[in-house]
Amino acid sequence: MKRNQIFDRDGYRCVYCGEQFAPDELTLDHVQPRVGGGDRSEGNLVTACMGCNTLKGHQRLSRFLHEQPAAGQHFFQLAVHVWPRLLRIVERELDDLDAAGDAVKKA
Repeated sequence: MKRNQIFDRDGYRCVYCGEQFAPDELTLDHVQPRVGGGDRSEGNLVTACMGCNTLKGHQRLSRFLHEQPAAGQHFFQLAVHVWPRLLRIVERELDDLDAAGDAVKKA
């Protein structure tokens, strides 16, 4: 799929903040980064506004969603076209981050 097709598919809505934007204010974000084996398929691409994509930077998606809980809520509500296997990986990583945070609190 081409860039504008992804934007159209996602309703020109950022999957992290939930706001709608004009196409020139949007970017594509890889759920699984290309350097981590991700591809350019429609199930690995989501629409993100420039602000959220900049805030996310190069950190893992699970880390970003863990640190920005509202972004996590929007992501799991809006990123309905992401491959299920990638969603499971993100959910597992979030569970691991939550467990690590709980372990630190108990220590």
